[in-house]
Amino acid sequence: MDIELLFQGSYCIAKLGLKNGETVKAQSDAMVTMTPNIAVEGKAEGGVMGMFKRAFTGESLFMQTLKCNGPESGEAMVAPSEPGDIAVLELDGSNGYVLQKGSFLAAEEGIVMDAATQGVMKGLLSGEGFFLQKATGKGKLVISSFGAILKRTLAPDEIWIVDNGHLVAWSNTVNYEVKKASSGFLSSFTSGEGFVCQCKGPGDVYIQTRNPSGFGSWIRQFIPISKD
Repeated sequence: MDIELLFQGSYCIAKLGLKNGETVKAQSDAMVTMTPNIAVEGKAEGGVMGMFKRAFTGESLFMQTLKCNGPESGEAMVAPSEPGDIAVLELDGSNGYVLQKGSFLAAEEGIVMDAATQGVMKGLLSGEGFFLQKATGKGKLVISSFGAILKRTLAPDEIWIVDNGHLVAWSNTVNYEVKKASSGFLSSFTSGEGFVCQCKGPGDVYIQTRNPSGFGSWIRQFIPISKD
């Protein structure tokens, strides 16, 4: 599958070039345009258990499958619902990634999407819940963010501290811990940060330049409150 990212930044869209017989899976309602030889249908990836797991990771119960039925190559464009950027990750069969809720956009057939569990305290303090998405296999994985995407490659034992709401994806070789932003609880909360994620290499970490929860809080101040 050939992938071209258009209008990178706040309103990026991914153009997928599919050869005859090629299939790509995508987040439900991700398709924007497609050529007539592309067939789209809903699929319960992983069966009932897969649907059950996706419900806990915040994803749609069903995935889209886009298949090129030839005889010539076809094209489809996919985009996330929220404004933001898109990145393409390459999996070679030996590496994998963990994704925050809502960051999966599309993937080649060779990519397996599953649910990864995290500890109770991590789930409570990170704001991501007890289940995250896990991508393994071989092929191209397309992820999306809220705002622009920044990638940082961590050396072994290198530490990078990231606000919880800004994490998008990270290599499964990266270890992360949820910690207080400051040494004391009062200072952590009065600083507005609360808890942060301490990521430890080796591996890649992808972050988004905007925090969806913070944006939601900002927008709520402009919504009129009904007096009824």
